[in-house]
Amino acid sequence: MSLDLKLNRFKFASDSQIGLIDMAIAEDLALAQRGRWAVAGLFFMNGFLVGSWAPQIPELASRLSIRESTLGILILVFGLGAMACMPVSGVLMSRYGSRRVGLFFAMACVVSLLAVVSSPNVLVTALAMFFFGGVTGGMDVAMNSNAVAVERKLSKAIMSSSHGFWSLGGFVGGGLGGLAIQYFGYYAHALAVTVAMAVMLLIAARYVIEDREPETHEEKKPMRLPRNPSIYLVGAVALFAMVPEGAILDWGALYLRQELGASIATAGLGFAFFAGAMAVLRFAGDRVRNRFGAVKTMRVSCIIAALGILVAGISPWAWLVIAAFALAGIGIANIVPIAFSAAGNQPGIAPSTGMSVVTTIGYSGILLAPSGIGFAAEYVGFAAVYIALSIPLLLVCAGAELVRAADFQPDRSPPGPEMI
Repeated sequence: MSLDLKLNRFKFASDSQIGLIDMAIAEDLALAQRGRWAVAGLFFMNGFLVGSWAPQIPELASRLSIRESTLGILILVFGLGAMACMPVSGVLMSRYGSRRVGLFFAMACVVSLLAVVSSPNVLVTALAMFFFGGVTGGMDVAMNSNAVAVERKLSKAIMSSSHGFWSLGGFVGGGLGGLAIQYFGYYAHALAVTVAMAVMLLIAARYVIEDREPETHEEKKPMRLPRNPSIYLVGAVALFAMVPEGAILDWGALYLRQELGASIATAGLGFAFFAGAMAVLRFAGDRVRNRFGAVKTMRVSCIIAALGILVAGISPWAWLVIAAFALAGIGIANIVPIAFSAAGNQPGIAPSTGMSVVTTIGYSGILLAPSGIGFAAEYVGFAAVYIALSIPLLLVCAGAELVRAADFQPDRSPPGPEMI
């Protein structure tokens, strides 16, 4: 065989192998793109469930003939369930990956609202609420971890828009839920939510991407909390963003009504404008972060959020407070998604572990802050509380370097011959 013929055959073989590598990369990207929309579906599903629960709350109180204090305890039990299952979700993900764990909790979420509305008395309702909060929180951690995996595959941020789908799901669930309960009753509404959730899960489950499996030859180490203090500081970032969010959600309407004399209809616009602005900015947040980076986006977001909260505290006019809440929503929108991306990309810490630590710390703000804010406002007023809540946001701005890990490295290397 001539040398030229051998060289031509070698060149043909090399070109064929390169073509196969390109095809493998293209297929991997296509899977990641489908995984991106699948995880968006999980975020929408989770938000839809939480939004559907909101209009059920008055019906639950009326059906069980309970007072506000008892209802408050039941809502606290929901939060305790979430706090209990978030770390469990992280442990399970370290062994089984975010896909399996996320789908497991999502399947449990399908029947969780129906379990609550079917409960015949307060005790059974408390158990159902703990289950409801637990599976919702466990799914939350897993879907955020899966979003980090998709970010690595695509080499671009998707966390903010994923949270935007959560906000959109909450808007749809809450908006349709009230009408459904009014015309068809609370039980028919819960059944409809169950069916809708099952359909959403069936559509999304097939395309949720699989995490990279841990090395099987490595000796399994006992689960323990990370020693690296940076992950807890990132958790504090999420906490400082979620406390003002909870303050507007739980107390904004009361502040507008009691201290500024707004009508009931006007007072209800406070959180609506806040949530609407947050949803819009979360859909735009990924493009902003991809262009300017996580640290700069975090700094600007904190300044905007702090300014909005501060103006809400010092304003004597209700409509200016509502506008300030919207401004705060613009700022807060991307703080938590960036913190979650940083949690899933901490050097030396498994993404599942980092995500579970940060989500647990962050969501404790929504769980614990409302009672503390109410207690403080009883003595100093809500205006002073909102002014004070701008300070932690400025501290996060000063420590924005903590989220530099959110500017992740791509997880998309060309496959070698053994992968073809």
